[in-house]
Amino acid sequence: MKKIYHLETCKTCQKILKALEPLDGIELREIKSKGVTENELEEMRALTASYEDLFSRRAMLFRQRGLNNQELGDLDFKNLILEHYTFLKRPVVVVDDKIFIGNAKKQVEGAKIALHG
Repeated sequence: MKKIYHLETCKTCQKILKALEPLDGIELREIKSKGVTENELEEMRALTASYEDLFSRRAMLFRQRGLNNQELGDLDFKNLILEHYTFLKRPVVVVDDKIFIGNAKKQVEGAKIALHG
């Protein structure tokens, strides 16, 4: 399975998708229009240590809701991601049993190698 969860309007995601080309045979999941299902989130979680690893603290809603002043548990992170797409750190690249989360250079380079060998 090769899947990339991204936000179409995000300039950083657009740049990373371009860097990961060619994207033939890779499922692109636009998270704003389609959201993330609980099954998809469970698949991602199975490849990482926690839901917190998948959670974006940079989301504007994180501060607007005062979540930065609360202690959140792993279940809270899961529910927030399911509630609103903006809480998913992006992009998320899943290649078989490997996951690459976010836009750090090391993550993008790892994803490119996993996708194209």
